[in-house]
Amino acid sequence: MKEIIIRDAALRAAAAEGMDAFVSVFIEAIDKAIGGRLDAGSMADLNTDQITLMAYSILRDEVMDGGFVQLIHNGYGGFIFLNPFAKVLRMWGMRSLSKLIYNAHTLYLKYRADIERECTEEEFMAMFEKYPEFDDMDDEFVENEEEWTSCIAAYIDDHIESFAKIEP
Repeated sequence: MKEIIIRDAALRAAAAEGMDAFVSVFIEAIDKAIGGRLDAGSMADLNTDQITLMAYSILRDEVMDGGFVQLIHNGYGGFIFLNPFAKVLRMWGMRSLSKLIYNAHTLYLKYRADIERECTEEEFMAMFEKYPEFDDMDDEFVENEEEWTSCIAAYIDDHIESFAKIEP
C-alpha cells in the first residue's frame, strides 16, 4: 500500500473552503501518490475506500461535463460499472447514488459496444440523441451532485485514516 500523506494545515485550509475543496485534497493526494495513473498496477497500491473515492471523482467529472454517454465513451464504463463501486457506495450509506449506478449499468451493458467505439466528433455528439435513456440519469446526477459530494466528504471525515495519514 502506498502511504498517502496530507499535511494538517492543507486539510484545515481545504475544510475551511468547503466540502469540494476538502474532498479534492484527498483526491489530489491519492492521484499524486499513484503518479496520476489509475490503472490495475496503481490500484493494487490503494485500498477500497481510496479506489472508490477516485472512481467517484471520475464519475463526477465525466457526468457533470458530458453525462453517462461521455463517461462510457471515454473508457470509464468498465471501471465504474464492472467493479463493486455501486456496492461500496451503498455500504457508505449512499443508496440513491448506488441505485443510479446500478440503473446506468443496465444501459451500459446494452449500449457499450456502440458508445465505446472510435468515432468522429459528429458521431459522438449524435450519441446523445441516439441514447436518450441516459438523459434522466444525467439530470438526476447533476441535481444531486452537491448532496452526494457532501456525503462523500462526511464519509471521508468519519474514516479519515482509510484515506490518508494526516501529518503536522
